[in-house]
Amino acid sequence: MAIDGTSLLFLLLPLAAASGWWAARQRYRSRDDAEAPSRLSSHYLKGMNYLINEQPDKALEVFIYLAEVDNETIDTHLALGALFRRRGEVDRAIRIHQNIIARPTLSQAHRNTALFELAQDYLRAGVLDRAETLFSELQDQPVYSADALRALVQIYEQEKDWSRAIAVARRLERVSGQPMKAVIAQYYCELAELQMSGGSPRKAGDYLRRALIAHRGCVRASMLQGDLARESGDYSAAARAYRRVLDQDMRYFSEVMDGARESFGRSGDFRGERAFLREIALRLQRNGDVGPAERGKLMEMTDPSEIVRHFRQYVHENPDVDGIYEFLVALEDHAPVLPDGEQAALESVRRGLGHVLARTDHYRCHNCGFSGRQLHWQCPSCRAWGSVLPTRDRMAAAASSCRSALGNE
Repeated sequence: MAIDGTSLLFLLLPLAAASGWWAARQRYRSRDDAEAPSRLSSHYLKGMNYLINEQPDKALEVFIYLAEVDNETIDTHLALGALFRRRGEVDRAIRIHQNIIARPTLSQAHRNTALFELAQDYLRAGVLDRAETLFSELQDQPVYSADALRALVQIYEQEKDWSRAIAVARRLERVSGQPMKAVIAQYYCELAELQMSGGSPRKAGDYLRRALIAHRGCVRASMLQGDLARESGDYSAAARAYRRVLDQDMRYFSEVMDGARESFGRSGDFRGERAFLREIALRLQRNGDVGPAERGKLMEMTDPSEIVRHFRQYVHENPDVDGIYEFLVALEDHAPVLPDGEQAALESVRRGLGHVLARTDHYRCHNCGFSGRQLHWQCPSCRAWGSVLPTRDRMAAAASSCRSALGNE
């Protein structure tokens, strides 16, 4: 029968306590003191009695008291503390690890291990200032440097201390070789948004330039540059920034298409707008279009029975709500050739699907599967940066809008 971590510790702790009792007895013997060993023995028997009577919490308290912390028993105490933390009993974990650190006879290596465990306890408990102090102390210890720096990055993210997060992330990259450029760019974008909301566009622009220096592929920085330029009335610069997104990550084209079209229009660059839309259409076609191009097919049909037959075939081969909705929108162009009854029925279906899609999440994290209606640059669930992408339905809607704007081209 398999033994879980809790059961194993309940087996180990009495042994550790007995070992501590025996060691204490040997010391007392050398002092010709016969009374103390019997006292320790009574505590040990008391702990075993608690364990036999299925009172594990009381038994643990007794065994922890008896099992003296030294370089031979520390592993048992560390394992117990980690177990309490995993079970959510952080207060107990903290007490055990503090007790370990208080022992003056421990080696420096064991002390560092206990410090690291205690820092994790504080982080789990949300006591960020104490966790930060301990991780800062450990960041110069080679064994714990990378893990301590990762924890500090996590703390500064929670505190929204983006400047410190940047500094620690740079050091983490040097120490561990872990690429951090994309994350550092996100931190600069956070600083830029703070300046934008605070009415300091110049400082915001400086942070966005730093973001793109840190990571040239930062889509968020380009989008924010476009927003910043559009707010200042520099529509040509806004259009260039939005256009850059297509080269950085084509999957975000749906997020910049409207802003880019407005910027091209306000700057009077209608040729640029057409070229921008053609490029989107060409890239979608090259990469495999994200949505069904039903409008073009239907424009060639005039026989109502042929249209209905094509619709049934499409539903059979593509049973997705987004594609069917686009098909029904395309059918509006053929209202005159459809029988009144069928047109009214299809219109009712289209309205119903429209309501469904309005409540549908349009963004999904490709790392953990979190979905929502808002684009998050850091996933609220797994905390990964840049992992939330527009869903297929949102890209399909943008692709349909692009095709409509281009007409028969």
